[in-house]
Amino acid sequence: MNLQTNQTCIYIGLNDSETGVQKFSTDKYLSILKNVCRSYRVAFSVQVINGGYFHEDGRYTEENTLTLTLLNVEEETVMEIAKDLCAFFNQESVMITFSPSYAIFVKEKI
Repeated sequence: MNLQTNQTCIYIGLNDSETGVQKFSTDKYLSILKNVCRSYRVAFSVQVINGGYFHEDGRYTEENTLTLTLLNVEEETVMEIAKDLCAFFNQESVMITFSPSYAIFVKEKI
C-alpha cells in the first residue's frame, strides 16, 4: 500500500560555529540527536555525510554533517527539533528541506 507522506530532512553540521572544529566525536553527536528525537517521540533515520558551508561572515568550512530524516512530523515539531539541535551543537544555523513523498511498508513472514 502506498501512503503519501511529508518528508523533512534537517542537516546539522558538526563543526562548532565559533572554533570551526568538531569538538566531540560523531558518535556523541549521534547520541544527542537520538535523545532529542526520542524526547519528541518521533521516528527517524539519520546519516553521517560530509558537506561544505559558507558562514554569514564569508568563512567556508567543510565538516561532518548529520542528515536527520523525518516522515509526517508536524512542521512546528520539526522547527523545535531543528532549534534544539542548532543550540545543542552550537551551529550558526541548520538547514531544513521539505518534500512530498510516498512510503511503502513491506511485511513478509517465513
